[in-house]
Amino acid sequence: MYARRRRVYFLLMGGCLFLFVSAWSFVRLLSVEAAVALCVVAMVIPPVAAMIANRRGPDDRWWDDPSGDPKSDEWWDELDGKRRHED
Repeated sequence: MYARRRRVYFLLMGGCLFLFVSAWSFVRLLSVEAAVALCVVAMVIPPVAAMIANRRGPDDRWWDDPSGDPKSDEWWDELDGKRRHED
């Protein structure tokens, strides 16, 4: 899941870079308004790419390592549905 998010992030950022460079290298020769529009679109892409790269998947935990407190870890595992305790 992490590799897929990273790949999507780099594709979006590559598209952003492509839009920005193409806008001011050859699109501006045809239309300055179109070049500015491409830059506005390129400006919106990085925050979207960061949100996609940092979102939590359904199987991801909010943290990487357990806290070290067995009671707290047991409680969080029960909330995550990883372990079912019968009382």
